[in-house]
Amino acid sequence: MALAEEKIYTIDDIYLLPDGERAELIDGRIYYMAPPSTVHQRIVMKISTVIANYINVNRDSCEVFQGPFAVFLGENDKNYVEPDISVICDSDKVNEKGCLGSPDWIVEVVSPSSRKMDYNKKLFKYRTACVREYWIVDPGKKRILVYDFENDDMGEFTFEDTIPVGIFSGLSIDMAEFKV
Repeated sequence: MALAEEKIYTIDDIYLLPDGERAELIDGRIYYMAPPSTVHQRIVMKISTVIANYINVNRDSCEVFQGPFAVFLGENDKNYVEPDISVICDSDKVNEKGCLGSPDWIVEVVSPSSRKMDYNKKLFKYRTACVREYWIVDPGKKRILVYDFENDDMGEFTFEDTIPVGIFSGLSIDMAEFKV
């Protein structure tokens, strides 16, 4: 008995989704996204504000974007993600559609529906796509995993810790200030 062939989707399929429906595309498979919680949005806002303030004060050329913000990973049309926070230091990667290529730093805030994606699929995809730094912020477990792919290092932190940012010397984020 022959197995049914699985459909391979492209970015064109993402753009054909009904208005208001969000999904990501990894290796040609569509993964639908649930709306974020209030805690999720508070964390995203606070972290991105700290990053934006650092960039502004230091007159750095990087930019910070909050999701939904399109990131087109790789050279094909089968990978499209919307990280919660993307920091991009190469302005040539940014156009009116989003980021063409890998951001320098990605932060994903885990939701119950995104746990498997953030810890597994996206971890592998971001590493192989040459993202320099990847944070998994998990409010349910009150922990933050920091992957410094440039130095092949990983650290685990809590919501009581001050976390150094690898791509920006001099920037640390004090998670205790967030009172989540």
